[in-house]
Amino acid sequence: MKIEKIQALRGPNIWSIRRKKLIQMRLDLEELENFPTNKIDGFRERIEKLMPSLLSHRCSEGVQGGFFHRVETGTWMGHVIEHIALEIQTLSGMDTGFGRTRETKSPGIYNVVFDYIEENAGIYAAEQAVQIAEALIEGREYDINACIQKLKEIRERVRLGPSTGSIVEEAVSRKIPWIRLGTNSLVQLGYGVNQQRFQATITGNTSSIAVDIACNKELTKRMLHDAAIPVPIGEVIVDEEGLDFVIKKIGYPIVLKPLDGNHGKGSSINVNDWEASKIGLEHAQKYSNKVIVEKYITGYDFRVLVINNKMVAAARRVPAHIVGDGELNIQRLIEKENKDPRRGYGHENVLTEIAVDKDTTELLEKLHYTLETVPQKGEIVYLKSTANLSTGGTSIDVTDMVHPENITMAERISKIIGLDVCGIDIMAENLTQPLKESGGAIIEVNAAPGFRMHLAPSEGLPRNVAAPVVDMLYPTGKPFTIPIIAVTGTNGKTTTTRLISHIIKNNGYRVGFTTSDGIYIQNTMLTKGDTTGPLSAEFILKDPTVEFAVLETARGGILRSGLGFSQCDIGVLTNITEDHLGMNDIHNLKDLTKVKRVVLDSVKKNGWSVMNADDEYSMRIVNDLHSNVAIFSMDENNPYMKKFAKEGKITCVYEEGFVTIKKGDWKIRIGKAKDFPITMEAKAKFMIENVLAASLACYLQGLGIEDISNSLRTFLPSAQLTPGRLNVFKFKNFKVLIDFAHNPSGYEAIEDFLKNIESTKKIGIISGVGDRRDEDIRLCGKIAGRMFDYIIIRNEKHLRGRKEEDINALIIDGINEAGKDVSYEIIPKEIDALKHAMGMAEEGAFITALSDVISNAIDLVQEYQARELLEDDKSF
Repeated sequence: MKIEKIQALRGPNIWSIRRKKLIQMRLDLEELENFPTNKIDGFRERIEKLMPSLLSHRCSEGVQGGFFHRVETGTWMGHVIEHIALEIQTLSGMDTGFGRTRETKSPGIYNVVFDYIEENAGIYAAEQAVQIAEALIEGREYDINACIQKLKEIRERVRLGPSTGSIVEEAVSRKIPWIRLGTNSLVQLGYGVNQQRFQATITGNTSSIAVDIACNKELTKRMLHDAAIPVPIGEVIVDEEGLDFVIKKIGYPIVLKPLDGNHGKGSSINVNDWEASKIGLEHAQKYSNKVIVEKYITGYDFRVLVINNKMVAAARRVPAHIVGDGELNIQRLIEKENKDPRRGYGHENVLTEIAVDKDTTELLEKLHYTLETVPQKGEIVYLKSTANLSTGGTSIDVTDMVHPENITMAERISKIIGLDVCGIDIMAENLTQPLKESGGAIIEVNAAPGFRMHLAPSEGLPRNVAAPVVDMLYPTGKPFTIPIIAVTGTNGKTTTTRLISHIIKNNGYRVGFTTSDGIYIQNTMLTKGDTTGPLSAEFILKDPTVEFAVLETARGGILRSGLGFSQCDIGVLTNITEDHLGMNDIHNLKDLTKVKRVVLDSVKKNGWSVMNADDEYSMRIVNDLHSNVAIFSMDENNPYMKKFAKEGKITCVYEEGFVTIKKGDWKIRIGKAKDFPITMEAKAKFMIENVLAASLACYLQGLGIEDISNSLRTFLPSAQLTPGRLNVFKFKNFKVLIDFAHNPSGYEAIEDFLKNIESTKKIGIISGVGDRRDEDIRLCGKIAGRMFDYIIIRNEKHLRGRKEEDINALIIDGINEAGKDVSYEIIPKEIDALKHAMGMAEEGAFITALSDVISNAIDLVQEYQARELLEDDKSF
């Protein structure tokens, strides 16, 4: 077997709109195509022995053991690998279950698709699933436990922490989109101007002054003391002399902790003698030169969580410990405790495995114990000096037991320090009494407190503490996204995108849009190039200044990694025609339709799908969509238009020279097409189609007819606004048209336009694109032969191993098929071809350059225009 390619899909895709996180592995079974599992001796027995948990996979049989039954009766290795990849992820704490395996048009080559939780882990699972299958086929040993441990390590390295993850999960449950910014825990909720950011449990609204106060334990303590809140007595010291002074003043037992420490690092508690105090000072100064020494408060360690100045949870924290049974030593008791199913690696379970470290050995030394010591029955031996869950501690929910006075105090503390998310550490015998009665005290106030102890306590009720955070960031009525219009199709995407953006911008929105020539905010290009994929969409959605997104969405990005957004308000499908067929398993228009409809399937249920009623393949899916549907047409008598009119639905049509919105039989005319410059006085029919699509989308978005009309009148076709889309440059004796047309339907649109152009000679500069089928290249040549009097063939980039002469031969075959006596010549370089065409142009000639290197062609033509103007000035 051979892995040809592994892709991580991160958004709505051709396999699933709902399941956005999928691995797609293109797998060549090679000789195994002839060997299903029932023809491999002992395969069933070996896979069941290695991975008995696969018994739970019901497969298409729909019953437990269904997958093993399929293996026994015979299934192909791609299907087996899909199930292995899913199961090894599940065994490593990432529960997955969706998978598909489909053979491509190439025999023996399969797309193996399965979901993932963490992308890197999903890719590793794909690779290992193939290795596991190969080992099973060959009867080799495979260390499945090592594989699962590696997956756990990958998961812990890349996953969001439990606090961050809980907020993301809560946001997702409310359909709030999210984007991870970088590889750490910085997350964006929402899109554009309505985004909110947070990192761990610090939000974009958290006061930096408040964080500074919370990080300065001495300042925190002073502010709380001044507000009549009980805190331990003590002082900040820097050396043994200061330590001795404070101990004499407050007496033992004491606590030592670094002034700027966190998560309990460098702390020593319940210190009772001078030697231990010096060791504690040395330990604390590893983290901060200044050390807090304060009176040790007896009691239990509590954490109270306050969000948006309201107490939402409270927990009693217990450091990692074991309870002696009088028989096992400490090491064995730790191993026994770690077998508790609630404990796991990292953050995978409610509790974390207890690891023996320096803190553990130091605590044992104070008791004169070692790991070999056998504690007495019932004796509690603490293994960590702090109660952090990440080091094996446990938590007990006590939210409902907190006295009202303590609740009021906690909420006061959050306001005194100024934290919107505030963790308050309290040492007290209980929280059921006011602290002034129980003798408890506030030990610390924490910015970015962990949520895990509240989300999944080892005892008591779990508390969804992420919900109040999202409530705070997005109170009722506050929007979390921005309007999104996504435009897809074969031809006309870029112009339609630009038209919509222009109309929206003219109506007061700050628009971000993506096109095949760059990313724009308003009309400023920020990134140049083909930016029609998911990363470009994400660029717009991450920008905090964007109020409205219009996203050109091409097939390449959808196939490569899915959409860059979860849902859109309006999806526009311009048309579905032959282009790039034969690539990436897209062999015909039915395959292409499946890709394009991903955009329409992502439209919100109350949103709109805008479709071309004149396009056969677009109309094949018109009844399959879950959103509202509106259609446009160049023909008022189109059967679909009549049907929609009869049903009282919204359409847009070109009728009697007007661009018109229709509701049933009621017409609202936007204006005459010839008055909209982009249509070239209504001579460019394909541009009228783009106007119909854009007008309909903007009308459905809620824009007024007059606003749409006025915007269309000010959209001037030019190299600035629509580079490479019907750009006409006028010279003294001839004209030059530059257009991006590169497929048969694009050529036919130019042919239709040129029929309305009067000229003494029509000169065409064309090329065959290597990543097209032979028949597409030949057909482009044929269309060129019909519409031009003279043709210059230039060379294109060589894709898929094609040679220049082979591509040119196909073009020439097409030209000859046109049945018209057309002269042609071959000039390899586009610049030379353009220069030659302009040099040979007679008076009244019309040169058409169909180019995919738009900027180069435009620059040259504009240079010639400037030169001509300069010469005219000199002669004048």
